[in-house]
Amino acid sequence: MIKGLAITPPVLGRISIGRVVEKNGIRLPQKDDQFTITSQIQEKDGWVLHPMDEELRKDAPNSKLRTIPVRMLFNDADLNLRAEYTMFDRKSGRPMCVGNGDTCKRLTQSGVQPLPCPGPTLCEFGKGGLCKPYGRLNVKVGDDDDLGTFIFRTTGYNSIRTLAARLSYYQAVSGGLLAYMPLELKLRGKSTTQSHRTPIYYVDLVVKEGMSLQEAVAEAREKARQVKEEGVDQAALDAAAAKGFGNALFEYDEDEMSQVVEEFYTVTKDADKGPVDGSSVVSKLQRGLEPATSASG
Repeated sequence: MIKGLAITPPVLGRISIGRVVEKNGIRLPQKDDQFTITSQIQEKDGWVLHPMDEELRKDAPNSKLRTIPVRMLFNDADLNLRAEYTMFDRKSGRPMCVGNGDTCKRLTQSGVQPLPCPGPTLCEFGKGGLCKPYGRLNVKVGDDDDLGTFIFRTTGYNSIRTLAARLSYYQAVSGGLLAYMPLELKLRGKSTTQSHRTPIYYVDLVVKEGMSLQEAVAEAREKARQVKEEGVDQAALDAAAAKGFGNALFEYDEDEMSQVVEEFYTVTKDADKGPVDGSSVVSKLQRGLEPATSASG
């Protein structure tokens, strides 16, 4: 296995709340009140919709996709959702510092250094909103690919907190059979004083509609029994995933650089260099990665 390269679940498409739109020549993320499932192909007008989006939208009330039936790829909750405090380089989209509120790995001129992590609100390095919670959730949608997943990326506290809790709870109540639980992503709305009482949307994870928790657990146990009899080793899959995630200092790949820049830092400007051009930065990095960049995976 190549060292320094995070081995992550194969991605078939993306799940997002909203889309990127172009205004005055600048591409900006625009929030929505429904899910959008896209492929990994991006054209001039944005990301191309995945066929699964149209398929699920047919049965959705008012054609608004607010629930997505899913299954987890792993039994370990922490393998399905990886969430950390992350400070990104606003030009390249690379992670500069990744921590868990206790310790962090920070990219410095001397390489990646382990340091204490006080969290975003108390950290001098990431103050001013530069450090955010950043979560990646991989889920299985449909039955076309046994190991392929769709990825949902978020910097929202509500989504990360809710998903982490649900995954942990379902793993516990199912007796460690999380990968076999029939679940669905559900879009929820709430208002807060910070949102000035306007709705904000976040992602929840619930038992598939029409089933009780007890029925879902019973199905998971039966499914796990059948799969084991057919020779599939779920424990070995979890172990392989854990090893792959730990193969690099940061879970990161070059394809994600431009997506992070576009989604989180499209309007950021450097006082000396003007607007950020994510594509040119990515091209430069691909032509010749600096040693520090190689260390970050």
